[in-house]
Amino acid sequence: MIEPHAPARPGTQPPWTAPARLPVRPDTGRFLVLAGVFVCAACGLVYELELVALASYLIGDSVTQASVVLSVMVFAMGIGSLAAKRLRRHAAAGFGAVEAALALIGGCSAMALYAVFAWTGDWGGPWAQGPRCLLVAFSLAIGLLIGAEVPLLMELIQRIRRQDAGGAVADLFAADYVGALVGGLAFPFLLLPFLGQLTGTLLTGTVNVVAGGCLVLGLFRRDLSRRGRWLLVIANLAVLGLLASAAVLVDDFERAARQAVYGEDVRVALRTGVQEVVLTGGDHGRPLDLFLDGRLRVGGRDERRYHEALVHPAMDGPHARVLVLGGGDGLAAREVLRHRGVRRVDIDELDAGVVRLARRDPALAALNDHVYDDPRVHVTTGDAFDLLRGVRPGTYDVVIADLPDPGITASTKLYSQEFYGLARRALTEPGRLAVHAGPVSSRPRVFWTVVSTLRAAGLHPAPYRVGGRAPGFAAGPDRTTDTSRGPRDWGFVLATRGGRQPALRLAPRGPRLRTLTETGLAADERAAERTRVPGLAASTLVHPRY
Repeated sequence: MIEPHAPARPGTQPPWTAPARLPVRPDTGRFLVLAGVFVCAACGLVYELELVALASYLIGDSVTQASVVLSVMVFAMGIGSLAAKRLRRHAAAGFGAVEAALALIGGCSAMALYAVFAWTGDWGGPWAQGPRCLLVAFSLAIGLLIGAEVPLLMELIQRIRRQDAGGAVADLFAADYVGALVGGLAFPFLLLPFLGQLTGTLLTGTVNVVAGGCLVLGLFRRDLSRRGRWLLVIANLAVLGLLASAAVLVDDFERAARQAVYGEDVRVALRTGVQEVVLTGGDHGRPLDLFLDGRLRVGGRDERRYHEALVHPAMDGPHARVLVLGGGDGLAAREVLRHRGVRRVDIDELDAGVVRLARRDPALAALNDHVYDDPRVHVTTGDAFDLLRGVRPGTYDVVIADLPDPGITASTKLYSQEFYGLARRALTEPGRLAVHAGPVSSRPRVFWTVVSTLRAAGLHPAPYRVGGRAPGFAAGPDRTTDTSRGPRDWGFVLATRGGRQPALRLAPRGPRLRTLTETGLAADERAAERTRVPGLAASTLVHPRY
């Protein structure tokens, strides 16, 4: 802990008695130590970003996961710095051991976190919190080891040439911060797109242990006893062997983990530039399921009930020009095209890979009735918020917001007052906006916040809920398996630009529906009303409330 000792007197001797005996000139040795600081800092930031990214993917709610990882890690770094004070007399051996441990723990963290999520995520009970507990444990362990690096490196750099503390700290932190910059840029632009999270983290661990081992064994080997040198060599080789073995087996591991999460019938698994896309089933009579970043986006057993409830109440009125936000799977557009009088359907999907899959995959294309072959359907790829900013006022009769759950951090702005204001501007005077607002029974505050936000944007909302969601993965932002016994439903809101609250009804001459009736809609509206949470404020870009 922090020691309450008095400041050192001028001329106080360091814990070592003589400068280090180096195999190179002091200036070269100093440069090599700063290069080691650079590499270690880059690796440390990659571990940090990997934990944030993987936790956001596996657990959901990226703001919470980033806050947990960063706060725990920074706290642990302080504890690690204090603990490293006891290793100053053996700085070279201590630094070598710290780097070997950091490479092993950091390099294997992604695989361990994914394994716990894949094989224990559906056990329920305390096991459901396994990924969160492991995330905190890894953040703590990695933070402790990273925190121990700087004091030990300070001792090593002073062993080469004694200088004032301010100058040494400035040099050390300069190399540390530049390394962090390189690691922070390498993770999203090189490691993640080209190697993926698992292989990228294993490679980072390899670089980490090689850099630490070479610095200690190459530059400060005379500070270690013969036994210490052999122990460090064996430890480094063992870590390298484990990381290399994991890298060889990473494809088999990922395949087995994916089957543990999604089941045995995974047909398509790919990572686009936006997200991971997985298709299961769709052949031999098995229902097709579409997962985006681990969340069930389309369930073959209940998708028609969802899409009929989302689309058809909004089609009661003029519907010549329709805009579908999201819905790259083509299923919302399929329901739109069942109505007569539709002249144009514009689909805006963030992920072009989902659109390609909806066009080319035989099972998914059959499910959406090959809507992309219809000349009335036009597709753009990009952010829905940016699209609405460029749409001329009064362009569309109907806007269908078939978007991910509002509790997902990346989707929060698509449920903001500003976004609904842009959607209102894009509608004609009698136009209608249909919004998927997440599950009602399990998250009523989120659902009624959407309603409040629509009202604040000048729209007149009519909320309703539809039951019958099949069991399985949670409908909300969490990616864990839904093991709750409560009602499973979806929440929707139909909103109009002018007049008063719209009446929930179906188009008089609309298509015959399999799962939806006007009587059922009235009951769905009453069911939603029973869950009302009054007094909720609107969600905005600068003050999200989901």
